[in-house]
Amino acid sequence: MSIDKSAPRVRRMFGQIAGRYDLLNHLLSLGIDRRWRRRAARLVPADDGWPVLDVCTGTGDLALAYWRAGRGGVRVVGADFCRPMLDVARAKARRAGADKMLALVEADALALPFADERFDVVSVAFGLRNTSDPDRALGEMVRVCRRGGRVAVLEFSMPRRWPFRVAYRWYFEQILPRVGQALANNRESAYNYLPRSVGQFPEGEALARRMRAAGLAEVRLHPLTFGIATLYEGIK
Repeated sequence: MSIDKSAPRVRRMFGQIAGRYDLLNHLLSLGIDRRWRRRAARLVPADDGWPVLDVCTGTGDLALAYWRAGRGGVRVVGADFCRPMLDVARAKARRAGADKMLALVEADALALPFADERFDVVSVAFGLRNTSDPDRALGEMVRVCRRGGRVAVLEFSMPRRWPFRVAYRWYFEQILPRVGQALANNRESAYNYLPRSVGQFPEGEALARRMRAAGLAEVRLHPLTFGIATLYEGIK
């Protein structure tokens, strides 16, 4: 059964959980999600003098990770089409002292309001699968990335090794949705949507092929934490 990923539904869903989004991310992942974003910013760094764009930035964690990895000297733009999530991101950027180097823009990943080849790194963390047209979103990310720059996609994946695969699937499909939905009650069933959206989204070589089709070369996969997440990177 297909999932409703229409822009109005996804925008409403994330708007409803924005206030507890960070708390639940850190709680349900035991804080590992922070490490994944730091790793992404280290593995796919920006060249000096070039800005970074983080698409579907949400509450800005990956954008902030890039700002911190550049020791505050990297210009970062975070783009998202959900205003309540951006409001949380702006508050976090102010608290971190990053508001002068981190710009947050309300924008749709399917129609980015930026010129061609403007950014050295274009990233997305756990957001590409939420777009109604991932291939179009990848195309937009490649369009605004400079030649020789890199596109980075951080996304959930399913561990390969037994019995960890079985235990993780049980947690991800049975425990996480119940806990998440109870702690962030919302009309759009956001935490039931999560495992379904991950299960229907391509991973591994299937996603790598789509990145190549979007215009990226030398696509590499970096499995993280036994394969719970994977960082994909490709060069334009």
